Amino acid sequence: MSISNQHDVLIIGSGAAGLSLALRLASNGPVALISKGPVNEGCTYYAQGGISAVLAEEDSFQSHVDDTVNAGAGLCDPDSVRFTIEHGPENIRWLQQLGVPFTKETSPDGSRVLHLTREGGHSFRRIVHAADATGVALSNTLVNHVRQHASIDVYENHIAVDLITGSKQGLKHNRCVGAYILNKNTGHVKRFLAKTVVLATGGASKVYLYTTNPDCSTGDGIAMAWRAGCRVGNMEFNQFHPTCLYHPEAKSFLISEAVRGEGGKLLLPDGEQFMHRFDQRTELAPRDIVARAIDHEMKRLGAECVYLDISHRSAAFIKSHFPTIFKRCLELGLDITREPIPVVPAAHYTCGGVMTDMNGRTDIEGLYAIGETAFTRMHGANRMASNSLLECLVFAGSASKDIIKNIADIRLEKKIAPWDESRVTDSDEEVVVTHNWDELRRFMWDYVGIVRTNKRLERAMRRIQLLQHEIYEYYSNFRISSDLIELRNLAQVSELIIRCAMERKESRGLHFSLDYPDSLGEQSAKDTILTPGKDNKPAANIQAVK
Repeated sequence: MSISNQHDVLIIGSGAAGLSLALRLASNGPVALISKGPVNEGCTYYAQGGISAVLAEEDSFQSHVDDTVNAGAGLCDPDSVRFTIEHGPENIRWLQQLGVPFTKETSPDGSRVLHLTREGGHSFRRIVHAADATGVALSNTLVNHVRQHASIDVYENHIAVDLITGSKQGLKHNRCVGAYILNKNTGHVKRFLAKTVVLATGGASKVYLYTTNPDCSTGDGIAMAWRAGCRVGNMEFNQFHPTCLYHPEAKSFLISEAVRGEGGKLLLPDGEQFMHRFDQRTELAPRDIVARAIDHEMKRLGAECVYLDISHRSAAFIKSHFPTIFKRCLELGLDITREPIPVVPAAHYTCGGVMTDMNGRTDIEGLYAIGETAFTRMHGANRMASNSLLECLVFAGSASKDIIKNIADIRLEKKIAPWDESRVTDSDEEVVVTHNWDELRRFMWDYVGIVRTNKRLERAMRRIQLLQHEIYEYYSNFRISSDLIELRNLAQVSELIIRCAMERKESRGLHFSLDYPDSLGEQSAKDTILTPGKDNKPAANIQAVK
């Protein structure tokens, strides 16, 4: 049995960032693409909204920059924001060349042009979309091209365990040289060796009990990078999407921001509108404001949900603009052309992540991070709607150029020890994993959710350290499984979120504390940066080497 695979580039993650990077690199050498499940089973596939880009004549790069910075509550890096936005149009054109079926409309001169919609925080219509299923169209198109490329090897149902770095292998030069990967079908762990490794594993919203994300969003890349020695930043800023469908038979079904962008109104159970009491932009306020407003009203009234009403628009308009939402709601007995949609906030996006530069480089040579895994300083304290897919595409492009420029001078390291499981046994108590998974997500929701306090964070920290002791003992004694890997990563990322939240002595953007309800002001705005070995206690510092 082969115990290793060798490629020029190893990409861990198969969302928009990983897929687009693979396509941009494949003509220059062999690429391995790792997917935890089916190759299109990620957050990108479920994205309903779209991709923001300056394409309308009345719009401008400066307007998009200003909107993004305003939403980011003083923590966006202007250079990163401008870099991303100015590369938006060329990436949309690239996707059109690949055949992504974006929605179009007829212009006044009779030509067919991209239909642009508007979402919260945007001053103009600048969201390119494919009806209300942009993620499906984008993912399917990218996957089809990836599967057709002879230089891209796709490994579905594989999950990364840990990165392989020189310092842990006794090599003289510390760089990332690959990763240990578990084949979920066989249960075997292989070495995947590469000249360059890229983390594109998405975010960590699965640390919360309620989320719009699929089950794969367990913060794997962030946790692996931290264990390997990379800094992380702004992990306290977890975006809660204001409108997740509230229904006992609906799991993680998102009601797109575009519903509010096209005139949807938020209502209390008695039918009263309420957003005007929280922000003059009402339903088009940034997501953090809308989510906190909904959370406030639900707690004030003891309500299980609020309602989003688009039924004042014509049935034809609703069915053409939101066919996926209309169909899913109708399956559950809700006709959104006639009645409002019950909604609640849910964890949606991780604004922080692994610290990178404009090319996606991390603190470790040979290791890149792109997409939601990365902390590029673009989103600041709150991500503006539809900027995430844009960031995935732009930084996949910049990372690809940097990798291609340097990869010819890199030697593939082959003297790497295989995975050693000679001292572990099969688990006879899988209930431990299930119980800890459930407990972690519940206390993160209760103590580290939309509204926080010092006491809640302290409780959460005590619980996470106890859980990490249990997980470490379990990980050290039993043969690993996909569930155990994800639990271990969730626990690590939860600790990072809690530590960052405890560091921020103010309320800003997505981080709201009842103990520090005011912002320290724009002049005092700073990122929360954690450094391995410095900002983690021994009790929670679980080692990566088996």
